[in-house]
Amino acid sequence: MAKNKIKHIAIAGNIGAGKTTLTEMLSKHYKWIPQYEDVEHNPYLSDFYDDMPRWSFNLQVYFLHSRLKQLVDIQHGKDTVIQDRTIYEDAHIFAPNLYEMGLMTKRDFDNYFNFFETLKSMVKPPDLLIYLQASVPTLVAQIQKRGREYEENIRLDYLKRLNEFYNTWIEKYKDGPLLIIDVDKNKFPENDEHLGEIISRVDSELYGLF
Repeated sequence: MAKNKIKHIAIAGNIGAGKTTLTEMLSKHYKWIPQYEDVEHNPYLSDFYDDMPRWSFNLQVYFLHSRLKQLVDIQHGKDTVIQDRTIYEDAHIFAPNLYEMGLMTKRDFDNYFNFFETLKSMVKPPDLLIYLQASVPTLVAQIQKRGREYEENIRLDYLKRLNEFYNTWIEKYKDGPLLIIDVDKNKFPENDEHLGEIISRVDSELYGLF
């Protein structure tokens, strides 16, 4: 893959896996443009937390649109963008989880997922998908460490269920190059050598350097 053609790196992983931290670190190293999830301006989040069955479909469609817009901007732009969380995670992890928990109807879920499939066929997959794989204890430790108030009540069974959805999705992921980082072993936020390992693996995936 020619160096100038790489436009889109995406980082996927459960809550607390370290997506934002790795996005920051790699964007600095490679001079890529980081793109983060905009939770501040989401008009549905607070309604959703008050009444999940009523607002789950609206919330997921909002996420789907905002991430699709990011992808369209990436494809039309000239920069290389590294994206914190992907359009796939909404469709393969969070929406099915809401449906399984009885917080989204089958009709809404089918409608949403078919909409996602159509949109997905219209945009390119990432040039490289980096998946941060972590066990539930690692996720819990990292969530506690960053101390975000709205995450304090996340339940273990919820993280475990999301992890199962993530692993199922990653096992079947065939849309493009994939790099799996084991966050139980690789402590890149505090270990430069571990970060170096990730960088050399990214180099070899993107530029064929060994």
